[in-house]
Amino acid sequence: MEFLLPDVGEGLTEAEILTWSVKVGDTVAINDTLVEIETAKSVVELPSPAAGVIAAIHADEGSTVDVGTVIVSILEADAEPIAAEPVPDTPSPEAAPAEPAEPAKQPLVLVGTGPTRAADRRLRLKPRDRRAVPVGGNEPSISAAPPIRLLAKRLGVDLSSVRTRPGSRITREDVEAAATGAPLSEVAGRETRIPIKGVRKVSAAAVTSSAFTAPHVTEWLTVDVTRTMEMVGRLKADRAWAGVRITPLVFVARAFLLAARRFPDINATWDEDAQEIVLKHYVNLGIAAATPRGLMVPNIKDAHEMDLRTLADSLGDLVQTARDGKTPPRDMSGGTLTITNIGALGVDAGTPILNPGESAILAFGAVRAMPWVVEGEIVPRKVTQLAMSFDHRLVDGELGSNVLAEVGRLLGDPGETFLHV
Repeated sequence: MEFLLPDVGEGLTEAEILTWSVKVGDTVAINDTLVEIETAKSVVELPSPAAGVIAAIHADEGSTVDVGTVIVSILEADAEPIAAEPVPDTPSPEAAPAEPAEPAKQPLVLVGTGPTRAADRRLRLKPRDRRAVPVGGNEPSISAAPPIRLLAKRLGVDLSSVRTRPGSRITREDVEAAATGAPLSEVAGRETRIPIKGVRKVSAAAVTSSAFTAPHVTEWLTVDVTRTMEMVGRLKADRAWAGVRITPLVFVARAFLLAARRFPDINATWDEDAQEIVLKHYVNLGIAAATPRGLMVPNIKDAHEMDLRTLADSLGDLVQTARDGKTPPRDMSGGTLTITNIGALGVDAGTPILNPGESAILAFGAVRAMPWVVEGEIVPRKVTQLAMSFDHRLVDGELGSNVLAEVGRLLGDPGETFLHV
């Protein structure tokens, strides 16, 4: 059978082959992992749909293939070997018309584009050489083994830009030097070109579309979050909260959700085609996460229904999964509001760009000890800056200001009801 690259997401058209878990001649069982692929949304392992022997691999590691393309051929365990059929020397004019051949079994497709008639033919087994393949265009003397190609992919290094001595293979040290910006040798060149693809390509297209489609307005608020930080410390020391990853970001997320509950018009979408504003009665809360694959914004489904503990658990799982590159495609779509935690990078504030289709995004800056006036006295307090961008077609200045002020009020004095409401 021929295994076609499936659509593992929502309307994805291509994927990159990262790592093959099998080679020609290997025996596989149903659901054994065949290959790890990277789509524009996540890294996915593809299981074998049949038991048998790997007859041919049709896509190299590091290559990008379209959905519906044959990537591997499997000689099924119960399949009979294909025998060559003798060809008659000359057809007999008196011969009766041959009975139509039984159609070949359609290859199994898990999801996405099905086979065409061109693919409906007998399998011809042509095992491929899985040794190191040349890189760098017309330079067949330069090659890299599959593990080196995978390392280059993970570090964002374009192998075609890495130069070694003629006849030499690219080594791990060559790739790591290119990734860290170490001094380049005379033969290595002075520039590195990184292909724009995967998450970076999709993110660039999304922010460009958002920036030039939705009229952005950004408002700023400086907040004394001393009481929030004290509550974070108390919960961390509370044995009843043992095992729960409590962070200031969890409190910011909780405050944003409560503010959206009080001012529900902030949670909406502009439908240009229908000329309608679509109010959302649920919140899928996006969390911007820096990962080895680039910036990703997975979202917590139905976050508006969660208390602080459930929200903390969901947030921790979401971020860890994103950093491991294992976010499922469904978690990358359907977001309604987003938070970006730039404070984790030591930044005070910024002007975040909306995710396409969303009405607001909240930037949470670094928490710093600063002088603050309390009851006429200057005292040290824990202070942060919030910046919220919103779509001015949907959100006017009053609504945006009310939401941001409510988030600040809740973080300034969370209170015990903050945990349960």
